[in-house]
Amino acid sequence: MNNERNMKKEEDNLILVKSKAFALKIIRLYKYLCEEKKEFVLSKQVLRSGTSIGANAKEASMAQSKKDFEAKLSIALKESGETEYWLELLHDSDYIENASFESIYADNKELIRILTSILKSSRSN
Repeated sequence: MNNERNMKKEEDNLILVKSKAFALKIIRLYKYLCEEKKEFVLSKQVLRSGTSIGANAKEASMAQSKKDFEAKLSIALKESGETEYWLELLHDSDYIENASFESIYADNKELIRILTSILKSSRSN
């Protein structure tokens, strides 16, 4: 019963849902970059930072204290910033086409907005 409750909570948690969906997009981007573009260095960096966002958000959802919660979400926010940088480099070096870039970049910007909002709210309470 407890596991069912935790599963439902996760499905209702916007940052967990969106960061997992984003991680899956990043994984598909990584596969594309390796298989089609034969790019292995920048793609590995964006894979690491892009999937780390959701991993840290998940850790925050199981935090043992408010300080732990805020620390994990702060790391997720930093990873989003790093992901933004790698996506820009991949786009500016013509590894990612405009349409693909704009879609995944907008998703990352949304994660940054959500994480920033959660952190502001948590810190003001």
